[in-house]
Amino acid sequence: MKQFTASDIRCLEEIIEARRDVRGNRFIDKKIDDEILDKLLKAASNAPSVGFSQPWKFVIVKDKQKREEIYQDFVKENEKAKEIFKDKELYSKLKLEGIKESYFNIAVLYEKSDKRILGQTTQKKMGEYSVVCAIQNFWLMARAYNIGVGWVSILKPKRVKKILNIDKKHKLIAYLTVGYVDKFLDEPELLTLDWEKRKTLQDIKVI
Repeated sequence: MKQFTASDIRCLEEIIEARRDVRGNRFIDKKIDDEILDKLLKAASNAPSVGFSQPWKFVIVKDKQKREEIYQDFVKENEKAKEIFKDKELYSKLKLEGIKESYFNIAVLYEKSDKRILGQTTQKKMGEYSVVCAIQNFWLMARAYNIGVGWVSILKPKRVKKILNIDKKHKLIAYLTVGYVDKFLDEPELLTLDWEKRKTLQDIKVI
């Protein structure tokens, strides 16, 4: 088993610290080679999964018409969100997706199993949480390749599944936008815009 050095540890720290949620105003028109996409998906598939269930599926969305339909669903849902955040003027100025600007989109799915899964008999959501671990692996490997990823959550899962012709056996966990960017921000955008404050270790550590 490989032993990692202090240099390896620092490299991982830097990748984690440099990860960003990328918006459409950052993506550039540059191809992502299939070999690199396979590397990202391999990293995702090496994520931990409860019961070694590996319940993830990745639907690569390049079709412009389908992306346009999904974008229109975002617009509809975002109008509702604007009403919710009407007391915050900043919200309407935020660019919150890159559905059309990114090189491709990915619908990340949880594949429900027909059999009993070890470790998921009590906590039924562990399979879905495993998919989230795969997304994080994908995201970090993408950052290592200087590829940006955005997570678009202002969407109706049922609508996305209908557009992409995804069957009932699968649950949409995330809709990602993926592509090379002009630059990565030094700090998270919502931090620099003072939308939220960064929590400290003292804030999150309970003893």
